[in-house]
Amino acid sequence: MYYGGMMGYYMDPTWILVIIGAVLSMVASARVNSTFNKYSKVRSMSGMTGAEAAQRLLNSQGIYDVQVRSVGGQLTDHYDPRTKTVNLSDSVYGSTSVAAIGVAAHECGHVMQDSTGYIPLKLRAAIVPAANIGSKAALPLIILGVIIGGIGSPLVNIGLILFSLAVIFQLITLPVEFNASSRAVTLLGQVGILGDQELGYTRKVLGAAALTYVAALAATVLQLLRLVILFGGRRNDD
Repeated sequence: MYYGGMMGYYMDPTWILVIIGAVLSMVASARVNSTFNKYSKVRSMSGMTGAEAAQRLLNSQGIYDVQVRSVGGQLTDHYDPRTKTVNLSDSVYGSTSVAAIGVAAHECGHVMQDSTGYIPLKLRAAIVPAANIGSKAALPLIILGVIIGGIGSPLVNIGLILFSLAVIFQLITLPVEFNASSRAVTLLGQVGILGDQELGYTRKVLGAAALTYVAALAATVLQLLRLVILFGGRRNDD
């Protein structure tokens, strides 16, 4: 790397930030997979599948314009407000486990957020396009800025600002996901799909899933910090 007119190669110490972020993400991912696998073996007393539970929860809230569909993959569950569909993965849609019902209920939590105009959900949807563009364009802009104007050029600063949009997106995601899980557990108890002990298992599954979003935020913040350390506030005095 090039600093102060001296050329030399060395182990960039800021890589430790990237490594920490990667480790956090891997640990969180392993945790959610192990927790889901554990409670996917516990059959719910109601005997309802994830799809049946989702449909019942939606109907209990007077929501009839949202379809429950099956999608491929493992833990690819999501709610799409554009198509008004709750999309459940193979391991959730037809499973009668407490883990599957918990995940299905979580996605219904997003439906309820959408139907009630939950502000953080609206903010996240609004920032998605800018965050996607920012995360893709940030690094190329930073590199171009260094090549054209040196470290600290306006293009570098614009790149850092664009990357910060990804951090904002991850930050807004936290209340959205935690709130959806809270709605899910509350409604599962109210409707009577799961018993008290089963709700405790579901909280563990959804709690582990929430950690993945915390880890994603931490990893993104660490990446931004690394970019700021390397490129922020420096000037090319040559």
